[in-house]
Formats: sequence, C-alpha cells, structure tokens
Amino acid sequence: MKKLNVLRIILCSIFLVVFNVFFFVIGGTEHNLSVWISYGFIHFAYFMLLLTPRLVRDGQSRAIFGFSLYTISSGYFFVQLIIGIIFILIAPENQNPALLTQLGIAGVYGILLVINMIANEHTANVEEKREDEIAFVKNASVRVKNLMGNIKDKEARKKVESVYDTIYSSPVKSHPELVQVEKRMLTLVKDLESAVSSGDKEKIISSANTLLAAVNERNMNLKMLNNH
Repeated sequence: MKKLNVLRIILCSIFLVVFNVFFFVIGGTEHNLSVWISYGFIHFAYFMLLLTPRLVRDGQSRAIFGFSLYTISSGYFFVQLIIGIIFILIAPENQNPALLTQLGIAGVYGILLVINMIANEHTANVEEKREDEIAFVKNASVRVKNLMGNIKDKEARKKVESVYDTIYSSPVKSHPELVQVEKRMLTLVKDLESAVSSGDKEKIISSANTLLAAVNERNMNLKMLNNH
C-alpha cells in the first residue's frame, strides 16, 4: 500500500478514534436509545463526508462540483455533530425527539445533496457536448490543413485552403438535427484525403467543392435552427 494511501486512512480515522475514546471513556457502554441514535447519526454524517469524493462527477468543472458537494456534506457533518452531542449529553428517555430531529436534518441533507448532484450531472453533460462539438470542427479543420502541404498545384491548393478557412471559422456549437450532415462532412474529408493522395488536380478540386458545399450547408442550417 502506498504511503499516501496509508496517510489518508490515518487522517480519516483520527476523528473516529478520538470521538469513540471520549464517548466510551467518559460515558461508558450503558446508554439509552436516544444516545445510541445520536451516536449512529454522527457516524453516518462522518461516513457521508468521507464518501463525498466518490459522488463528485468527473468533468471539466470537477473542482467546482467537488466544492459544492463538500460544502453540503461538511455543513451536515458539523450540524449533526453539534446536535448529536447535545442529545448525548442530555440523554432524554424519550428517543423520539432525538430520532425525529436528526432524521429531519439527514433528510434535508439528502435533498440538498441529490439536487446538487443532478445539477452537476447536467452541467457535466453540457460540457461534454461542448467538447465534442469543438472536437468535430477542430478535427475536420486539422485534417484539411494537413493536406495543403501535399498539394503541388496552386489552384487545387488554393481551393483546399478555402475549404480549411471555412471549416476553421465555422461555429463549433452544433444541433442534433445536423448529425447526419456532419457525418457526411467527415466522409467528404476522407474523400478529399484520397483525392490528394492520388495527386489528381481535378479530383482534388471536385472533392474540395463538394466538401465546401457541405460545410456551407451545415453552417446555413445551423444558423436557421438557432434562430428558431
């Protein structure tokens, strides 16, 4: 086991060891139900705090996602610790106040936690979609740019440069209705690559014109869809 993992385990165990030593040394092992309920809720809150890193959604904003969940879990833990200790010290014979109060706090915590997790999922999905959209335009433009150095004919190279400029300046934000058009664009990029490999000027110009028309069609449709 790596030293870092050992240190993390030690750090996570400090509270449990200290709390339980104080609990059993000062209070002994004989307690009524309200005390044991409070004891259990304190441990539950602490374990949820330790579990929080596993609830954080991966993504570009992982640090922000983690901060929001840590804030909620930390707040719940400290509130529960204070309330729990109060009930442990008072040790009421009727367990209902201890149970209902701490269950209510746990319920509020659960609601806030889930709401934030849902919001984080939505944000992460939007970021992933955005990254995919940027990757599409970037991938297509890079592939076309790489072809220009392999074209000897000036007219053909100028036509491919025009295609590159159009793709490079295209909006990265896409639309679900343009999936087929964008797939066709990637196929046409592949056709252009084949044409450049063949060295056939007319084939290069023809493939470039077809790809350019597809790019313009995609951009025009995207503009229309975004205006609706």
